[in-house]
Amino acid sequence: MKAIWPILSGVCATMTGIGLQRFAYAPLLPAMVQRGVLSGPEAGVLGAFNLGGYLLGAAMGPAVGRALSLRWALRAAMLVACFGFAMCALPGGLVWLAPFRLMAGFAGGVLMVLAGPAVQAVVAPSMRGLAAGLVFAGVGTGIVVGALLVPAMLPLGLPAAWLALAGLGLVLTAISWRIWPDVPAPPAMVLPRIRGRTGWLVLSYALAAVAQTAHMVWWPDFVARGLGLGTDAGAAFWVLYGAAAMSGPAGFGRLADRVGSGLALRILMGVQVVAIALPLLRHDLAALVVSAVLAGATALGSTALTLTRAREIAPAQASGVWRVSTASFGLAQTVTGFAMAWLYGVGGHEAIFGAALVMALAALAAARS
Repeated sequence: MKAIWPILSGVCATMTGIGLQRFAYAPLLPAMVQRGVLSGPEAGVLGAFNLGGYLLGAAMGPAVGRALSLRWALRAAMLVACFGFAMCALPGGLVWLAPFRLMAGFAGGVLMVLAGPAVQAVVAPSMRGLAAGLVFAGVGTGIVVGALLVPAMLPLGLPAAWLALAGLGLVLTAISWRIWPDVPAPPAMVLPRIRGRTGWLVLSYALAAVAQTAHMVWWPDFVARGLGLGTDAGAAFWVLYGAAAMSGPAGFGRLADRVGSGLALRILMGVQVVAIALPLLRHDLAALVVSAVLAGATALGSTALTLTRAREIAPAQASGVWRVSTASFGLAQTVTGFAMAWLYGVGGHEAIFGAALVMALAALAAARS
């Protein structure tokens, strides 16, 4: 029972910093384009700014933790994410929104790199796979909540949707405020030796990050505008994605506890290939549902398994390997965000998912650690 409170704090952090902060943007994207706030390519660029902020937060998170203490770094990052939501409620285009999405992304990176290891440090070794899955299931919970909340608020205007996300983030911040585990901040990082199994792990995670961007940023827009099914359908498929992301990390984490994290990771990468290939092959309801479910389950499942695998193959350097993996993930998605904004202008959604499929196959090949 002692593990419940640190796990709950981690759930609040990932739900706020990733589930809401990053993923609630996806159902907002088609509405922002349709209402003339951003063009399609500008919407992709804004998503890339957010991913760039995530990269900076992941790289600087340990230093922030040492400067403020781990608990205060986590609390402050959640507040900054909420502030970013609130500022996006004010009128403005790309120039106004970009700094606040960058800021919110930074907060998300800090939360991602600090929250998971903080929880892992206080749970029993036999529960680490499940604990990692539960913590990152907070992301999926945030996706589902955002997918339901955003369409409900959009009739009141885009500012109402942004402010609702800010308010929910503040509630989660309050819940977690006093229950963070009392563990020391990560020490100044001595770059771990990333080679052999750890090198393949970092590479597979970075390649998976590129592949996942197609669904993470463009899936509701692909359904709503690309297939012409409308914003309600886009939001509904985003709920499916989020529901799978809620259960996927815990499911894959439990699989890792049973069969080993290496085999579990290879299985996950294979499933991810299927998820991305389906919308390129078929647009019927069954294919879209399966694609959304598999993509959601593997997106956060890969994060849980990478954290678990790092601790399994490099226990003495697990924290450093996790930080390098997280930074590599952020860098890969930042570059991909800008590249996919360009790809959208050149070849539409099909070009985005085609490039993602190539990267998913490469991630599967690299998952050999």
